[in-house]
Amino acid sequence: MDCGYRFVDTQLLKNAEPSRWELLISSPDDLNIRVVRSMNGIISIPELGVQVDPGPACEGFVSNVEGVLNRIDAVIASVSRWTEDPQELENAGHLRKWIEQVKEGKRSVTLRIDDPTGNSAILGDKARIYPITAVECESITDDSAEKKIS
Repeated sequence: MDCGYRFVDTQLLKNAEPSRWELLISSPDDLNIRVVRSMNGIISIPELGVQVDPGPACEGFVSNVEGVLNRIDAVIASVSRWTEDPQELENAGHLRKWIEQVKEGKRSVTLRIDDPTGNSAILGDKARIYPITAVECESITDDSAEKKIS
């Protein structure tokens, strides 16, 4: 009997440092670029105000840029079914239209993956990788909470 449980993660076969991958999606050809996201990768598209944070049951995946855009579009479509707020529905509609225009090559956006384990990647000639050298964290002292760079 199969219970259906599964666990998926990706690991690069090298020692990796914390990294940020960025890709400017500016043409339909960019939709075919391979994307590897580990279970620790944070996906964002700053122009859309979209950020996908890993949760406790987050799974890694291997896809392409179009697959990532389709996943984001599916989440927006799902969330828009939960609200009756006209402004939220309008915003969701704008985001979904923007994603469609990106896929048609009519708009450009930046796909970003931040990964503290360095196990995520965007595998295309146009993709750029940057090391993550500082992380902002909160430290609680006896009197107050202060932010510091570690």
